[in-house]
Amino acid sequence: MTIACLDAAYSETSAGGACALFPTWDAAEPVHVLTYRQGVAAAYEPGSFYKRELPILLAVLNQLERPPETVVIDGYVWLDGDRRPGLGAFLYEALAQRTRVVGVAKTSFGEAPCIPVVRGNSQRPLFISAAGMNVEEAARGVRTMHGRHRTPTLLRLVDREARAALL
Repeated sequence: MTIACLDAAYSETSAGGACALFPTWDAAEPVHVLTYRQGVAAAYEPGSFYKRELPILLAVLNQLERPPETVVIDGYVWLDGDRRPGLGAFLYEALAQRTRVVGVAKTSFGEAPCIPVVRGNSQRPLFISAAGMNVEEAARGVRTMHGRHRTPTLLRLVDREARAALL
């Protein structure tokens, strides 16, 4: 199995992305880290956040020989009970529904169908959603990810690497 954590970052002058590949949910270190940098990201459109991040995430993934089996992102897959798509759902579609997508959100978003997962010493949950796999399985995977903190180690790593790619 190959799992990838992905994240994107942007400044006024550039956009960057990062991908950490690892073999098991509980891996402490990535097998490989990829980064990507481009010019200015697409402008933010209210209600269409995915238009800004999706091209960056896809550009990072396009550097791989083959797509991972599972991708973990910082954000939601579904935004409500009617399955209004979030970033994760758009990514799932862009990957031809062949790669499972797990959303790990730090804040609650209304009626988003998710499972809260408390990690480490934190009292605040992460909100887990998924496409292409059972959300309970996704929540178990995130719960077992490496790290003592609320946010898993490898999600923290891709956040740092995406921001570093901007420089």
